[in-house]
Amino acid sequence: MSGEARTTTLAAPGPAASTDGLWEAVIGGDQAAAAGLAVAALESGVSPEALLLDVIGPLQARIGREWAANRLTVIQEHAATAVNDRVVALVAGHPAFAAAAEPRRPGRIAVACVDGEWHAFPARLLAEVLVLRGWQVDYLGAQCPTPHLIAHLHRTAPDALALSASLATRLPAAHAAVTAAQAAGVPVIAGGAAFGPDGRYARLLGADAWAADARGAAERLARGLQVPTSPHQPVDDLPHLADQEYTLVARSSRELVAALMAALEREFAAVRGYSELQRAHTLDDLSHIVEYLVVALYTGDPELFTAFLHWTEQVLQARGVPTAFLAFSLGVLRAELRDLPRSGSILAAALPTGAALVAPGTPS
Repeated sequence: MSGEARTTTLAAPGPAASTDGLWEAVIGGDQAAAAGLAVAALESGVSPEALLLDVIGPLQARIGREWAANRLTVIQEHAATAVNDRVVALVAGHPAFAAAAEPRRPGRIAVACVDGEWHAFPARLLAEVLVLRGWQVDYLGAQCPTPHLIAHLHRTAPDALALSASLATRLPAAHAAVTAAQAAGVPVIAGGAAFGPDGRYARLLGADAWAADARGAAERLARGLQVPTSPHQPVDDLPHLADQEYTLVARSSRELVAALMAALEREFAAVRGYSELQRAHTLDDLSHIVEYLVVALYTGDPELFTAFLHWTEQVLQARGVPTAFLAFSLGVLRAELRDLPRSGSILAAALPTGAALVAPGTPS
C-alpha cells in the first residue's frame, strides 16, 4: 500500500467511481470503509446489480490476479475476500436492493458449488442477481456433496440447478452432479472458470446450458431450460474413459507424488536441503501437477494440462521459485506412466513447455 489516505467518498454516480476506493478498502481489510463506499454508491444511484457485477465482481477477480502475481499474500487474499463477502451481504440487505428487485416470478433456482469447490464468490453473486431478477433462489454455498445436493433437488424440485466451479480439477465431480441432477429431472446451467472461457467443458460434460457470467446466466434462465428426458451415464459423454487410464492414474496419485518428490530429492541438492515448510509447498505443487494430469485424462483434453503448466510457471516465477523441477517432473511422470498411451501423449505434448521452463544454472 502506498500510505496515501484512503478515500471513503465517490467522485460521481456510476460503477466506475466506486472501484478505486473500494479496492483500497478491500485489500486493506477495512470493512467499515468498504461498507461506506457501497452504501454511498447505492445512495448516489448506482443500481445494486451494477454494483455487484461491474464493481465487486471485478474486484474479486483482481484479488486473484494480485495473489498469483505475488502482490498479495494468502492471508491478504482471504481477508480481502471476507470484506467483499461482507459488502455483498450489505448490498443484498439494503433498501435499494429490495426497491430494484423485479416482481416475483414463478419458479425456483438452486445455486450450488461443485463438491470440493470452495470458491463460492461467483455463485454468491449469481444468487443475488437472480433474486434481483425475481427468482426464488436456494443458495447452497460452497462445497456441496453431490448426494446431498441431489436430495435437495428431489425435495424442492427447482426449475434449474446453476452449478459453479472455478478449478478444473473439480470437473469430474461436476460431471457427476450434472448427470445426477438431470436424472432427477432438473436441467443444469454451468458456469465458472473450470468450464473453460468458451464453455467447452460444460458442453463436454452434458450440461444443458452454459453462461460466461451472472448476467448471461440470468438471461439464459429467463428463457427457460428444457427438462432432461434421456438418462445417461458419465461414460456416455466421455467414451475415452473406457480405457481406464483416468481411473488408474487417479488411484495412484499419492504414489506418483511420492515418486516425484523422491526423484527431485535425488536430482537437486537444493531440494534435499528444504525446510519442512518448503517441502510441504513442493508436495502441494507436485500434487497439483498430478491432479491436472488426471483431469486432462478425464476430459481427454491435453490443452487443459499445458495451460495449467503455463499458469504454474507464472506463479512460481512471481515468487522467485526456480521452475527447473517442472520439466524434470514431467519427465519422471512420463517414465512412471510409460505403459499408458494417453498419459504419455499428454505429457509428451507438455514437455516442450516444460523444457522451456528449465532455469539455467539451477544447482543439482
